[in-house]
Amino acid sequence: MQPHVQYRSIDCGEQFPLRKGMADMKCNVAVMSMHDYLDGDLAREEIIQLQQHLRECPSCYARYEALERTDALVKAQPKEKAPQQLGDRIMKALPSPRRPAAWTSWVRRHPAVSAAAIFMVVMLSSFVSMWNQSQELSVSGPDLQHVVIEGKKVIVPAGQKVSGDLTVVNGDVQVLGDLDGNLTVIDGHLTPLASTAHIAGEIKTIDRAVDWFWYKVSSFFGSLAYGS
Repeated sequence: MQPHVQYRSIDCGEQFPLRKGMADMKCNVAVMSMHDYLDGDLAREEIIQLQQHLRECPSCYARYEALERTDALVKAQPKEKAPQQLGDRIMKALPSPRRPAAWTSWVRRHPAVSAAAIFMVVMLSSFVSMWNQSQELSVSGPDLQHVVIEGKKVIVPAGQKVSGDLTVVNGDVQVLGDLDGNLTVIDGHLTPLASTAHIAGEIKTIDRAVDWFWYKVSSFFGSLAYGS
């Protein structure tokens, strides 16, 4: 049994008179206006123009009648409703949301501690990398004028005085004279002090990467605190 169809006819009579000066409607514009009219979206003035065009263009009028019949048939069809349980079945079929890892929640709750930990890890990695790569002898201090270097051996001669701190990396140190400061030996060896030797400051021997890391960290923060 065919459904009852009610057509939405467009009156091509003189329902709305065309005002003077209104431009003629082209066929392509008329086709677009037909769809808007059937959807109820056409303005009154455009309806008047469409009526005028359909009175004068048999081709567009025939097309409008075909569109009108199709639109009426579609609207007359019964609307199918989705099963009530369809929404629940779709939601159950969706993948469950991933729960964030416990450590990410901890990081969000403690941003300052997390940033400090990341900073320490980066510094440790950097220092360990530098430790593994650098094997050359390095001697540093404010007063190296009387320091003698023989290959990888660093000597403070007897009867000589070296002012300030002395740091030796990847070398052996022998102190026979006076050192008015701290002595730091990194990845090297300090020979027993001679009877004529005198070191006014602290002696540090660092022969592991972790010790060197803490030495660097303490030196870094010391420089920030005292500006040197």
